[in-house]
Amino acid sequence: MIKTMKRFWVWAMGMCALQGTLSAQLTLEACYRAARENYPLVRQFDLIERTKDFTVENATKSYFPQLSFSGKASYQSDVTKMPFSIPGVEFGLDKDQYQLVLELNQTIWDGGVVRNRKEEARAKSEVQKGQLEVNLYALDDRVNQLFFGMLLIDAQLAQNALLQAQLARNHGQVSACMQQGVANQADLDAVAVEQLNARQTESELRVNRKAYAEVLGLLTGRKGIDAERLVKPSATVEPLEENRRPELSLYESQRRQLSVQEKGLTARYMPKLGVFAQGAYGDPGLNMLKGGFEPYYIAGLRLSWNISDLYTRKNDKRLLAASRDDIDVQEAVFRLNNRMEAAQHWRTVEKIDTLMKNDDELIRLRTNIRKSAEAKVANGTLTVTEMLREVTAEDQAKQAKALHEIQRLQALYDIKYTMNH
Repeated sequence: MIKTMKRFWVWAMGMCALQGTLSAQLTLEACYRAARENYPLVRQFDLIERTKDFTVENATKSYFPQLSFSGKASYQSDVTKMPFSIPGVEFGLDKDQYQLVLELNQTIWDGGVVRNRKEEARAKSEVQKGQLEVNLYALDDRVNQLFFGMLLIDAQLAQNALLQAQLARNHGQVSACMQQGVANQADLDAVAVEQLNARQTESELRVNRKAYAEVLGLLTGRKGIDAERLVKPSATVEPLEENRRPELSLYESQRRQLSVQEKGLTARYMPKLGVFAQGAYGDPGLNMLKGGFEPYYIAGLRLSWNISDLYTRKNDKRLLAASRDDIDVQEAVFRLNNRMEAAQHWRTVEKIDTLMKNDDELIRLRTNIRKSAEAKVANGTLTVTEMLREVTAEDQAKQAKALHEIQRLQALYDIKYTMNH
C-alpha cells in the first residue's frame, strides 16, 4: 500500500512538472501586451484624461455667476463745484473718497468662447494621447528585436545539440578505429577538441539567451522568461496597402486641434453680453450732492466688444495655416519613409526566400559528404581532420537554414510593425 501511494505521488508530481513545463510558453503578442502595461509611460493616459476633465469642468463654470469684491480709498486734487452760489447754502464734495463694491456678473452670451475652450481641451487631450500612442508603439519594435533574437539563439542551441550528438558518434567511431589500428590518439583528440568547442559555443549561447531574457523581462515586467519556451509566431503577412500607424492618427488629431483653434479666433472677436448687479457702500454715494457714507446699488445689461482682436486676426489665421502645412509636410515625409522601409523589408523576405530554396539541398549534399567521409575514415582512406571539416560544413549549412527561417520571420514582423497590421 505504501509503495502504491509513493508511486502515485511520484506520478502526480511528474504530471504537475510536465504540465508546468508545457504551460511555460511565451508568445510575441503576450510580450506586446505586457510591455505596454508595464511601461511607466502608460500611466500618462489617466493623467491626460483627468487634466482634460478638469479643464472642461473649469470652462463650464465660466457660465456660473461671477462674484467679485473691491474696495477703494482715494484722494483727488479737485472735485466738482457748482458754477453758481446760493446764499446761505454751502455745497462741496470732499477730496477724500471711499468705496466698497460687491459685484455680480452673469454671462448671457460670450460668442462661443467657453464652448471653444472646452473643445480645445478635448482636442489637446487627443493630441497628447496620440503622441503617447506613438511613443508606446515603439515598444513593439524593441520587443521584436529581443524576441526574435531569443528565437535565433534557440534555433542555434537546437542545432548545437545535434552537432554535439554527431560529434559523440564520431568520437565513438574514431575510438573503434583506434582499436583496429586505423586511427591514433591525435585523431581522437581532434574530435575531443571539436566537442569542447561545441560545448563552449553552447555555454556562450545560453549566456546570450539569458541576457536577452533579462532585458525582455525588464521590458515586460515578467520574471523567469529564460525558463519559458518561446512560441514561433505566424509566418504569414498579407501585403496590405492601408497603413494604420499611430503617427497618422496623431497628424489627424493635430489638424483637428488647429481647426478648433481657428474657430476660437472667431469666438474671440465676437461681442459679449451679460447682466450685472452692484451693491456698494461709499462716500459719496450715488447722490453726489449729499455727503457722507451711503449704501447704493446698480443693475443692468452690459455689452462689450473688444475689436482690437481684429488687428491680429489675419496673421493669426496665417500662422494656423502655416502650422497645417507643416503637419502635411511631416505626414508626407513619414509616408514616404514608411513606404521605403516596407519595400526594403519585402525585398529582404524575397532574398531570404531565394536562399531558402537551396538550404535543404545544401544540407542533403553536406550530409551525404559527411557520411562518405565517415566511411572513408573507417576504411583508413581519409584523415579524421578532413572528416571533421565535413562535419563542420554540414553544421554550418543547418545553422544557415535556421538563421534564414528566423530572419524571414523577423522581416515579416518588421513589415507588420512598419504598417501596423
